[in-house]
Amino acid sequence: MTPETTRKPRADVLRNRALILETAQLHFLQQGVNTSLDAIAKEAGIGPGTLYRHFPTREALLAAVLQTRSEELAQRHAEAARLSDPSEALQVWLSALEEYLSSFSGLPEPLMAAARASEADNPLTLPCTELTEMTEDFLAPAQRSGAARPDVTGRDLFMAAAALAWVRGADSTEGASLAGLRRLVAEGYRQPTLDTGETA
Repeated sequence: MTPETTRKPRADVLRNRALILETAQLHFLQQGVNTSLDAIAKEAGIGPGTLYRHFPTREALLAAVLQTRSEELAQRHAEAARLSDPSEALQVWLSALEEYLSSFSGLPEPLMAAARASEADNPLTLPCTELTEMTEDFLAPAQRSGAARPDVTGRDLFMAAAALAWVRGADSTEGASLAGLRRLVAEGYRQPTLDTGETA
């Protein structure tokens, strides 16, 4: 192996990348995922060309920013995994997933598009796949316990959480409406229980 193949990125390259990610996260928080990339570059004090060399597309930049915010979600995943009741664990995870997908205004749309298309060259496809697999971690035990329907998939629940996050981000949405939609999703994935009680 030659020194050239093991050379680390220059300090200024790493510094620019970190600055872009920090600035982009602030813009996404304040203005949503459709904010101007040129405005991000200007505020970061770099040229647009430098930004695009690091992140050729909006999706690439968004995927990188989401990666910087994944530690908290991983912690929520671990907390849910420690719950002994599979049904409760799934419910807690879906709540955490909805919150994560609500991180930025407009975030659910590109994620759902990436999940539907399953395009290998879309940087958001991998995060969607990982989130779907994390959802399967909780769905499978719930199905084995009889708490969730056997025909429901992790992708179904990921898309449902993304849809709830989209509704949650709509300015006109009332809390009661969102709660109703959450109940509707839960009633859709839960396995119906048989009423064994005797009637008078």
